[in-house]
Amino acid sequence: MSRSPSNRPAVLGNPGHRRVTLFAAAARAAGLPEPAVVPWIDVLRGTFHVPEGSLLRIDSPGEDEAVDALLRRPVLGAGYAPTRVEGGAAWYAGVVAALRAVARVPGVRLLGDPEEIAVMFDKRRAHDRLAAAGVPVPRALTGPPVAGWGDLRARLETAGLRRVFVKPVHGSSASGVVALEFGPRGQVLATTSVESEDGRLYNSLRVRRHRDERTVAELVDRLAPDGLHVEQWIPKSSQSGRSADLRVVVIGGRATHAVVRTSTQPITNLHLGGARGSLDLAQQAAGNAWPALLETAERAAACFPNSPMVGVDVLPAGGWRRALVGEVNAFGDLLPNLTGLPGGPAEGLDTYAAQLAALHRTDPDGRPEPADRTRLEPIG
Repeated sequence: MSRSPSNRPAVLGNPGHRRVTLFAAAARAAGLPEPAVVPWIDVLRGTFHVPEGSLLRIDSPGEDEAVDALLRRPVLGAGYAPTRVEGGAAWYAGVVAALRAVARVPGVRLLGDPEEIAVMFDKRRAHDRLAAAGVPVPRALTGPPVAGWGDLRARLETAGLRRVFVKPVHGSSASGVVALEFGPRGQVLATTSVESEDGRLYNSLRVRRHRDERTVAELVDRLAPDGLHVEQWIPKSSQSGRSADLRVVVIGGRATHAVVRTSTQPITNLHLGGARGSLDLAQQAAGNAWPALLETAERAAACFPNSPMVGVDVLPAGGWRRALVGEVNAFGDLLPNLTGLPGGPAEGLDTYAAQLAALHRTDPDGRPEPADRTRLEPIG
């Protein structure tokens, strides 16, 4: 990134959120001007201003109740609560429209692509894009949207799928996710953090199991109107007796950071009782396959060539010897106190400092500088 005023950093985010403050700290450490903050709430209201000539980083609109309410309250009405699961389709439509409005501002260069972000926040479209590019992904239901429990159960039986993840198409942070499995006599077991109260669905910090089909049917019927993505449940590799997967951050096409997430539950998100595992143990278990796991993440990121950073959820299988991609996250870089992979281009840097360093290695049009290609050789 040039230090001239024409490339002054700015960030579209929620003021005071740690995503914004961590990026600002990285900018100061790099000797760059304090980034201007363009609040998401102003963008959604149409009252925003982006300083002319800014290089604008697009960050997450999440974890701000005023922003969330503006997006979902028109659908949920008086029943709105920040913990509500429903309203994902309205949230998605509002965010995508806002990003397109920002993209129309003249004289501003975006760090991120609104159309690619729109794909990443649509699990069906993202899955299709990855699959078309030959990136290994779990098998998924295709065809028309799932209408409800009866439709889902019939289609799973036809497809021969007995263990699946049912995910809201536009959800994040495991909101509304259900790990669903059927026993040999058709018994149902659903594992989820969703709880139902007065016919409304709420996110909880406690993962629970439901064996009553009526309860599971009600849950799926309530989730279906916002859209569902249903994919095969891949048995993950384990670490210390716990199910494990990887969040890999890819910056400028390179896998720079990785964190192991482990859990006793099928859902490994850290806020739902998951815990960070050992990267060293994961590398040891993978052995010669470790570079291929990272390459899988890089192949997924290559499907979004105009996104300088993505977080890729890698599902290690076969005893850490092969990998599939679960999701690609437009804002998957919030990994506090994590520095880059040893021997990689971001060694010693957190995810935000690494992104700023990568910008130093690009020309004014965002293309990699030839002189810096030595830092972009494959990790291995």
